Amino acid sequence: MEVAVREARVADIPQMCSLLSELFSIEADFSPDREKQFRGLELLLSRTSGLSVVLVGEANNTIVGMCSLQIMISTAEGGPVGLMEDLVVQKDLRGRRIGTRLLTEISRWCRAQNISRIQLLRDADNPAAERFYLSDGWSGTNLVCMRKFP
Repeated sequence: MEVAVREARVADIPQMCSLLSELFSIEADFSPDREKQFRGLELLLSRTSGLSVVLVGEANNTIVGMCSLQIMISTAEGGPVGLMEDLVVQKDLRGRRIGTRLLTEISRWCRAQNISRIQLLRDADNPAAERFYLSDGWSGTNLVCMRKFP
């Protein structure tokens, strides 16, 4: 199967929502909500400031994977860093290097934007995701994620 990686378009949102449903159904902190996911993707794709990117993997006119990244400013790095979210590949196509290709393209995009570090949050109860990221050169940190709803 030939998979092309490209920037997402608004027309891709319904298929990306299906992928996000797969992702959020296995994450303890989130649950699928198609309306929220649709709205979030619309916001990401409407940004013309260059502060975010959403990439998709496409095969036979079907979105089979996706990954998003947003730029933030880090005082520790003294410049822009990327927060990667929503890396997901269609369940029955995992293990075919689609996720690796998405990460390669996200890294290429980050280098072009002079982003010095990419960070992500992953579900602590997903050892397969941990193995995947470690095999791609990611490393753990001593930081712990916390959240609050204002």
